[in-house]
Amino acid sequence: MVAYTGIQGQNILIVSSDPANPVEGQIWYNTTSNLLKGSKYVEAWASGGNMNTARVIAGGFGTQTASLIFGSQTGPISAIDTTESYNGTSWTAVNSLLNAVAQSRGVGIQTAGLSIAGYTGSAGPNTNRTESWNGTSWTVSGNYPAAVASAYGNGTQTAALAAGGYQGPSYVNNTATFNGSTWTSVPATIGTALGYGGSAGTQTAALKFGGYNISSGISGTSESWNGTSWTSSPSINTARAGFTGNGTQTSALAAGGNTPGDSAATETWNGTSWTNTTNLPTAVQSNTQSGANSASALNAGGAPPGPAGVTTTNEWNAGLATQTITVS
Repeated sequence: MVAYTGIQGQNILIVSSDPANPVEGQIWYNTTSNLLKGSKYVEAWASGGNMNTARVIAGGFGTQTASLIFGSQTGPISAIDTTESYNGTSWTAVNSLLNAVAQSRGVGIQTAGLSIAGYTGSAGPNTNRTESWNGTSWTVSGNYPAAVASAYGNGTQTAALAAGGYQGPSYVNNTATFNGSTWTSVPATIGTALGYGGSAGTQTAALKFGGYNISSGISGTSESWNGTSWTSSPSINTARAGFTGNGTQTSALAAGGNTPGDSAATETWNGTSWTNTTNLPTAVQSNTQSGANSASALNAGGAPPGPAGVTTTNEWNAGLATQTITVS
């Protein structure tokens, strides 16, 4: 018989409480719970609190636990002005927009954001109106240079960037910046006139991805903004339109959208490439995202098969998670 006395394994840490900051792959035995546990990187969607109003093509901004959503298209020629605030658990109705709008682009945080342009519904065509949110109410701010719907948008209430969108009867490739009171058109244009796609980042470091153009259809292209010009970036894996995206120029998330047809596909961006990850629980398009980066996001509303909007909210989390290890 061969003796294996020379073979040694890694000692398992024995603790009375779980480590505060475990590393990926770490294993330990908890003497208080009498459980063998480990740390594993997990990417997953979880259900959040439902909105009070079903919404499609709504504007939104904020983080997973402190977000705002506003406006919605409720029919082919109608829009609404209602606004809701999310605290990480539930949505609460707050003061409405001054004017009903859909397909506006939101930028900022829950207490200081913007609603940029959009579609006014039966009250008229697209608008160039900008409204500013101070955490309590909306006020009129500087007009956007063009009356567009579903533009790309990034940044903060006092340092915003917007580009593209539908101006009717076509999509445009213009770019503009905002200083808190005035929009200024800049010479740089996006490479392809698109709108209705995802965006992430700041006024000086942004990323736009996906979108739609009447003549060429749904797009998977991505472009990066350095504060001066747009340059081509790697395309998302699933060409899509009808979603807003979230994150930063180096850590972004794309979920749902029209591919064509409602999609549940989710992708993360690390500054170099897009990676397919866990799908949304339900395929959806015309959904609104907010969140700080590709590790933490909120996805609300949208249209599942059929035109009606939904109140559904899903929360995205990616990172290390403690899990119980079962042995037999």
